[in-house]
Amino acid sequence: MSFGRPPTFSSFQVLPPERGSFPLDHYGDCTAPMREYMQCLKANKNNNGACRHLSKAYLQCRMDNELMDRDDMENLGFADVRDGAASGTAPAQGAPPEPKGRML
Repeated sequence: MSFGRPPTFSSFQVLPPERGSFPLDHYGDCTAPMREYMQCLKANKNNNGACRHLSKAYLQCRMDNELMDRDDMENLGFADVRDGAASGTAPAQGAPPEPKGRML
C-alpha cells in the first residue's frame, strides 16, 4: 500500500445478509399484525416486552407469506413466547392506570 493513492477495493467481498433478504410488504399481507404491534408499543410506552407475542405473530405472517425465509421461532428469540398469549408483562385489561407524578 502506498500513500497518496486510493486503496484497491478488489480484495473486499460483498456478503449477503445472514438471514437472506427481507422484501417490503408491497401488497399489505402483514399490515394488520404490524399495526397491532405498533399500537401495543404505543399503549405500553414502547415496552417491547409487553408486545413480544405480537412481534412473533408479525414475523410468522411474514414467513407464511414468503416475505422472509422460514426459521424456527427459537432461532429468532421467541422460545419463551407462547402463541397468541401475552408474555406476562402486559398490563391487565380493565386495570386502573398507573398514577403519574409523585406519590405521597
